[in-house]
Amino acid sequence: MGISERLSALTILSSSLEYLHQHKQMDPGGLNDWEIMKEAPEAKNLTIRRITEAVSGKKVTVALHAARAAVSVGLLLPGNSRWRGAGSLFLTASTSVLQTRHRYGTDGSDQVANLVQTATGLARLSKSSQAKDAFLWYVALQTSLAYAASGWVKLLGDKWRDGSALPGVMRTRTYGFESAYRLTQRYPRTAKYLQHGVLAMECLFPVVYLAGGKMTRPMLAAAGSFHVANGFVMGLGRFMTAFPAMHPTVAYTTAPKTHPLVAGRDDRAVKAAALLLAGGIAVSVAVAAQRRAVVREGWPTSRKLVTRHGNELMYETGGRDDRTDAPVLVFCAGLTSTSEHFAWITEQFVNDSDNAVVSYARAGYAGSLRRTNAPFVLDESVDDLEDLIRATVPEHRKAVLVGHSLGGELIRRVSARIPDRVAGLVYLDPSHPAQLQRSEGQSDGAKDLSDNITLAARYVSLGTGILMSRPGWLSRLPANYQDKVFAQYTDARIWKAGKREWEAVEKEFRSFDGDIPQVEAPALIVAAQQTVDQDPEQLLMYNELARVHQRADIKVIEGADHDSLLTNVLFAHKTVQHMTDFLKNSTGDEHGESAADEQGAQR
Repeated sequence: MGISERLSALTILSSSLEYLHQHKQMDPGGLNDWEIMKEAPEAKNLTIRRITEAVSGKKVTVALHAARAAVSVGLLLPGNSRWRGAGSLFLTASTSVLQTRHRYGTDGSDQVANLVQTATGLARLSKSSQAKDAFLWYVALQTSLAYAASGWVKLLGDKWRDGSALPGVMRTRTYGFESAYRLTQRYPRTAKYLQHGVLAMECLFPVVYLAGGKMTRPMLAAAGSFHVANGFVMGLGRFMTAFPAMHPTVAYTTAPKTHPLVAGRDDRAVKAAALLLAGGIAVSVAVAAQRRAVVREGWPTSRKLVTRHGNELMYETGGRDDRTDAPVLVFCAGLTSTSEHFAWITEQFVNDSDNAVVSYARAGYAGSLRRTNAPFVLDESVDDLEDLIRATVPEHRKAVLVGHSLGGELIRRVSARIPDRVAGLVYLDPSHPAQLQRSEGQSDGAKDLSDNITLAARYVSLGTGILMSRPGWLSRLPANYQDKVFAQYTDARIWKAGKREWEAVEKEFRSFDGDIPQVEAPALIVAAQQTVDQDPEQLLMYNELARVHQRADIKVIEGADHDSLLTNVLFAHKTVQHMTDFLKNSTGDEHGESAADEQGAQR
């Protein structure tokens, strides 16, 4: 306990001295200017904000850091009194209070120090030896969890397995070290063995509890050396004391109970932790099952269609379903996206126009099931969409196909098959079959996208969806859609379907070597400003896509990005206005005028 206290105290002492040395960063315009920091997401919580406001003044903050430094020095002195526990808890409390005040400058070492100080502080103040042992076990188990989780996450990434991670880090400006980078280039095999050694140490760290503690010393020596190396090579000085502060608890808990120094140690914390883990797994399984049931159930108005491939598509319809000849709008979502993403647009048309609306989930998404066992290709989704159009659009009415992202490519392909049933196409920030060849940004990002979808599918399949926080864009959707959409993203099916689709997309897009075939139907391309600003090649591809249509127009929604084009109510309503004008002018649909008129009246 004493060693852990002192190492954590060194971490806090170093941290506070750094802030005192860089006190000018708290002045107006500095990195830790409170007028800027209070706009951080964590400061939005009213309680946290009020607490932080109390210490936000520079004089108060400096005084608090000076007090932290003094207490840390006191903890470095000899002694084992209970007052040391009060000192550790003061450091814990002050770190928590200053966390929002100092958004820049904190790192994982501060979190680890907080964990150790909380446990050792409570252990010092406790009169029960069983409670002391429980707190030390808590830190020891957290240590094993931290190393193992870090190792297995690294193992899932290609760069750690192929040995390119270390050179990649060493060549960066933030954490790099030129001499070390040159050594990795001169001795690539040694560098690869070194990385694999780190992986082995982290992934296998829990084996310290095997073999009666015989693995403790080599494991702790390896972990300690790793953190010392990080301190010197990457400039992470506080890592040299923060993480090793957990190691004494590991040594204490791995020693056999026959050892005289641990005689009478209470190990019931292990059983309690196992029970909590089992309970957590049971809860996660139950929540995952409940969310999947919500996803599979669909909406009260949902219907199902079996396609030529045997796939079951769940779809929803809305709007006028009488004898009007107004076109039916059929919406096709993007990769790992939901039909509910169109909610602002579809609700506008359903409520304020004569246009019927059809939205659906592709096979594998939401309540739609992929039944075929054939290898997936994009034409399977095109076939399914064609079957849906034929089944849901009456013979006397035509369809206007609306596709976002990948959905844009799918509606273009299906329109070539049934030109007599299509009155027009609306592309919302669409994909282009040559984008991975012509856009350097998209080509480079394809690997990261593939990795992210693959990892998400793996993690969520393990029941970790319960740990997923709600993304910010979700709150921008209509309130009655948010829970359903969140349930889809915490279910592994959407990620598995996205992985399957992306593999097919990447294969076809990288091999695309021809011109896009001409399309008879008129088109509207609605582009997000941020998409074309960040990648000028994208606008060129949109212009090329427009030229394959006999008539086409391109509209740019100012301020929108690829997703907020749909999820932001203002951008969505601007899109509706462009779509309504398109329906009126290009497809001869006079019925859609009311949607634009009503929208204008609302504004």
